[in-house]
Amino acid sequence: MFTFYELELNNTEPVYVQISYYVKRQILLKVAVNGEKLPSRREIAAQLNINPNTVQKAFKIMEEEGFVHTSGNQGSIIYVDDTIFHNIEEELTREMVKGFISSAKDINLDFKKVVDLISELWEEK
Repeated sequence: MFTFYELELNNTEPVYVQISYYVKRQILLKVAVNGEKLPSRREIAAQLNINPNTVQKAFKIMEEEGFVHTSGNQGSIIYVDDTIFHNIEEELTREMVKGFISSAKDINLDFKKVVDLISELWEEK
């Protein structure tokens, strides 16, 4: 079963956003797969030592975005089709690149040098 023990919370963004992002990242890594059952909201709150209302807020977002489905007493499951996977991949990639660009601009890095270095390092891995 999917757990949240590995999620390390930070003080820079709301906890409910971090929970949603964590699930998206696990989907992108294919750790969380279609049909996988999620712990109850109370279990997640206990795992993370946070208020259950915060977890409820995260579930509301995840359900609205369509990658978590909740069915009455059956609990909540991961729901991923090709479109949802693509949307998550696009969102996480875009956010990562935007963060990198912002950091690079903050220290006045040269665009061409950065692109060249990315190309060089990309081939190493």
